[in-house]
Amino acid sequence: MKRKIFSLLILLLFALGMSAAAFGQSEGYSRALYSTSNGATQNLKGLQNDFRRVAQEALPVVVSLDVVDVIEQQVRSPQSPFEFFFGRPDNREQQQGEPETREFRQEGLGSGVIVQKTGRTVYVLTNHHVAGKADEITVNLYDGRSYSGTLVGSDARKDLALVKFETAENIPVAKLADSDQTQVGDIVFAVGNPLGFESTFTYGIVSAVGRTGGPGVEGNLTDYIQTDAAINRGNSGGALVNIDGEVVGINTWIASQTGGNIGIGFAIPINNAKKTIQDLIESGEVQYGWLGISMGNPSENIAKEMGFEGQKGSFVYNVYKESPAMKGGIRPGDLITFIDGRRIESSDKLLQEVAALEPGKTYSFGIIRDGSSMNVRVRIATRAPEDAIRSNVENLWPGMTVVGITDEIRERLDLPRNMGNVMVGAVEQGSPAYNAGFRSGDIIKEVNRTRIESSRDFYRVFNSEESDELIFKVNRQGNDMILGLVR
Repeated sequence: MKRKIFSLLILLLFALGMSAAAFGQSEGYSRALYSTSNGATQNLKGLQNDFRRVAQEALPVVVSLDVVDVIEQQVRSPQSPFEFFFGRPDNREQQQGEPETREFRQEGLGSGVIVQKTGRTVYVLTNHHVAGKADEITVNLYDGRSYSGTLVGSDARKDLALVKFETAENIPVAKLADSDQTQVGDIVFAVGNPLGFESTFTYGIVSAVGRTGGPGVEGNLTDYIQTDAAINRGNSGGALVNIDGEVVGINTWIASQTGGNIGIGFAIPINNAKKTIQDLIESGEVQYGWLGISMGNPSENIAKEMGFEGQKGSFVYNVYKESPAMKGGIRPGDLITFIDGRRIESSDKLLQEVAALEPGKTYSFGIIRDGSSMNVRVRIATRAPEDAIRSNVENLWPGMTVVGITDEIRERLDLPRNMGNVMVGAVEQGSPAYNAGFRSGDIIKEVNRTRIESSRDFYRVFNSEESDELIFKVNRQGNDMILGLVR
């Protein structure tokens, strides 16, 4: 941005100079013009020196990584010309068509950042998709030195991996910034090895912060810094640095229809990686915090029904029995808005924040329940593997969602107005609600003989009842029926 401003200034000064010559301006005007032009040049040189300083600090701490994945595949043995025309000998008939297992070497190239040196051990942070499955790793430094690296550990859910190598030599280590201070408009530099061009240094600005989505596994546990600094294949795992030469992010992916840079690149904020680095060094794996809820952003319908209009947060649909959330007092129908004073604006933000919490510690959660704000204390547990969580559906309470019946829904389903105002949405197969007989489309008319007029009514009664069994009166396709749900 500064470069563009200064370029425009020089063009303006040049135009003014031409005008002065054309109209025979005084010698004093010409001297003033020269002084202004010279000042702009000095400013440009100052900016250039700043860029050079950042390059001198950042380039030595970014490495190139040559990786090899050894892949086993089954292939069939080729037939000889003799066998093609005359067949295989009788004693080889049973072998015909049997596959053989062969190893193939798949080579790749990426970047990494030297983040720590402990004794003789040097640690390099990169992306999971660069080195997370590598069998062979070569670490190439900016000054030409090369070392054989080994994988310390990898975290697919944040797309981060840690590589180490051993040396007694002096190795430069990156300065890690507080990426929470990064703002839109900040000047940043992307450092890496795009398309095999080692130690490439490009610059741009921070286009956005807190971006979500992107490639990777479901439930990605990081957000991203967006930048227009040029990033291409091979930049993955490299550094995004600020004007002070500090690493603010790890370059990870680009949005492009061509596969090349179009000015939309994304980096993992370095604060999201700091705990990952230490976890991988200490145990070779990453421990995430677990709250124990199913959640989502409140829809317009839910926000209106629950009195959340104008509020941001994450809506709790279900709570796992015996989970930290259940023990701490979080209930279905709550809107989580804060954790230890940090604002929660979406379910993605809640997922990332909880994942970063330290298991075993207690945190304050701000919630809105039935129109009132309150705080509950929750002791966070260690997150189990995703498969284990999903298989625990029988403990998901209640295991269903409810929605208010809008005029659009009523008209589409041709429902009489006296039928009821709250409908069962999704029902998790195998959950208590499913086993009790609830199905999507059921209309909830009463809970423990209390008339239900809205979603807010439902959650108020559902959470206030202390009995072990809840009795529901529902209507399914015009027929009333009674269902019991054991708490």
